[in-house]
Amino acid sequence: MKTQQSRKAGFTLVEIMIVVAIIGLLAAIAIPNFVKARATAQKNSCIANLKQIDGAVQQWALEQKKVATDTYTMTDATLLPYMKGSVMPTCPATGSAYVAGSTVSGSPTCAQASLGHTL
Repeated sequence: MKTQQSRKAGFTLVEIMIVVAIIGLLAAIAIPNFVKARATAQKNSCIANLKQIDGAVQQWALEQKKVATDTYTMTDATLLPYMKGSVMPTCPATGSAYVAGSTVSGSPTCAQASLGHTL
């Protein structure tokens, strides 16, 4: 008589727990890096927006024969044609609008300046 050995293929509970633990460890390492990369990307995008606004102000001032001590406003409709897409950008981190520099020679600022969102 032959004895039949029944061996079912599958994973044991210990093997599954080890895989879950490894995945959890990798997630714990990766998630903070993703958060940091997102913050860095938002900061770089904000700085690019500030450069675009400053360039638009300088071009507007040059064409309108303004001097460095003249003032301007961010809501000034004359700035919009100099902006990419004729739309005033907002900070990608907060969605807030930028604040105009006090004069043409001043730089626009962001509400998140303490986090490095400056020109």
